[in-house]
This record gives sequence, structure tokens and C-alpha cells, in this order.
Amino acid sequence: MIESFSILLIITLLISTISFISFQKYFISKGYVDKTNHRSSHDVVATRSGGIAILLSIFIVSIYFYLVRIEIYDFSILVPLTLLSLVGLYDDINKLDFKLKFLFQVVVAKIIIDNGLIIDNLHGVFGVYEISRIVAQLLTIFIIVAIINSINFIDGIDGLAISIVGLFIVLFEFFSIKTTPLYNFSIILLISILPLYYFNFKKKNKIFLGDSGSMFLGGIISIYVLTILSNLYIIKPEFDIHKIIFVISILVYPIVDIIRISFKRILSGKSPFEADKNHIHHIILNKLKIHSYTTMVLVFTSLLFTIFTQLLF
Repeated sequence: MIESFSILLIITLLISTISFISFQKYFISKGYVDKTNHRSSHDVVATRSGGIAILLSIFIVSIYFYLVRIEIYDFSILVPLTLLSLVGLYDDINKLDFKLKFLFQVVVAKIIIDNGLIIDNLHGVFGVYEISRIVAQLLTIFIIVAIINSINFIDGIDGLAISIVGLFIVLFEFFSIKTTPLYNFSIILLISILPLYYFNFKKKNKIFLGDSGSMFLGGIISIYVLTILSNLYIIKPEFDIHKIIFVISILVYPIVDIIRISFKRILSGKSPFEADKNHIHHIILNKLKIHSYTTMVLVFTSLLFTIFTQLLF
């Protein structure tokens, strides 16, 4: 069993690496390169093909298990995640109006809800426990859309979004009292992402996640958050804290950044979806000058906050 699982990991890594290389070559041949502007943090040739490469890797592995009738996770989650990635891919290539992109995010949120993941209990926050079906759906849609955009917002420098997402997934599995229903998906996802570190930090011919990747990963994180807030997920007794506080503790950076930047843009009379270089990672990058250092600082700070929260509560 261990040997077959190791083979699966190696094959997934191989498929992922080939996908990154193949999509990058295709994007460059078609001229789909990331054009530099005043908001860019790079000045070399780069493609926004990382997200679609990750999706394809996961899809190929999942198709194999589906065909041999082994359900290693709930394959239905690929439906909304694929839709998110394809919408993001279209945006990467042709630029999509943010209102239409927002509409697709709402549609995806409704699909996730219809798959059985919904926030229908606030677990005592503000003295509220069970909430009505309509309120639950509206709240869940808001949370899913907010998470998708929060991951999209932090995808601004090399390695940051995939590192924050990776940290979240590792902590998600670590704090669970038992193996989660998403464990196999977590492993496949982390292995599929791994080669992107090499391509993301290259000095030339870089590969970025793109909206296809950040929206895809944002959708994944929203599914994990809804799983935490459901009865399917139980935190280990020695780490047991209020579930909402737990979610905030391991997603502190995306949460703080999206709230901060949204209010800042609104108060300036701008759309909260209007891109700029006022994110926290941009501020730190201006001080440190190096992407890898900035990414390490934010990931380490996020981990420390999770530990601090555990000690505090």
C-alpha cells in the first residue's frame, strides 16, 4: 500500500511538471505572456499558465481513479473548481469584466452549497447557533466569494499564494482528529503545486498562477473552510478552539489583507476589485526587495499567529 502510494506521488509530480512545461510553451507560442506595467513585480517573460497546469494534473490523476472505480475523494468538487479555473483562464488571456467574474463566483458558490457544504450554524458567535436556510445560503455565498478573492488578492509576488494555501492545507490536516475526507485530495494538490516553486522563482521564463490558479485555489480553500465549520471536521482535543477562531487563525493574512485593501479602495472612491500595489506583501517587498524573503516573512508570521492563537485560547 505504501509502495503504491509512493508511486502515485511520483506520477503526480511527473504529470504536474510536464503540464507546467507544456502549457508554458503553448502560452508563449500564442503570445499569451504576462505584460509588464506599473503594477508588475517582474520584468522578464512570464506566463499565467500555472493554474490550468495544476488543474490538469489533478484532473488526470482523478480521471484514472474514477475509471478504476476508486473514489479517493468526492470527485464532484472538481465541477465548481474547474469552472472557476476556466473563468480565470479566460480572464488571464482576454481580460474579463470584474462584474461577470463576480457573477461566476456566485454561481460556483451556489454549486458548492448544493453539494451539501453550507454554513447553517454560527456555533454561538454573537449568541447565534442555527440560522435559517435563506440566511445560511446568503452567508455561505458571501464567505465563498470573499475567500476566492482573498486568495486572488495575495497572488502578487513569487511563491506567496501557493505557500499560504499550502500552509493552510497542512494545518487543516494536522489539526483534524482523524483523516479528513479531503486527505487524498490534499496530497495530490500539494504535489501538483510543488513544481511551481521552481518555475515561479526562475530568473526568466517564469510561470505565474494567474487568475486560473488563484481562483482555483481560492475555491479549494472555501471548500476546506466549509468542511471545518461542518460536523465532518473535529479538531484534536488538545488544540480544540472555537471553529471560527480556528479558521481565522490559519487564514489570518488573506483575511486581514482583503479587509484592509477593500476598505482602503472604497474610502478612496475606487472599486474594491481595482488592482494596485498597496497590498501588505507589496509594502514588505518594498522594504526587503526580495520576493522569497517577503514570502517567508508572511508564511512564518501566519504560522506564528496560529500558534499564538492556540496558546491564547
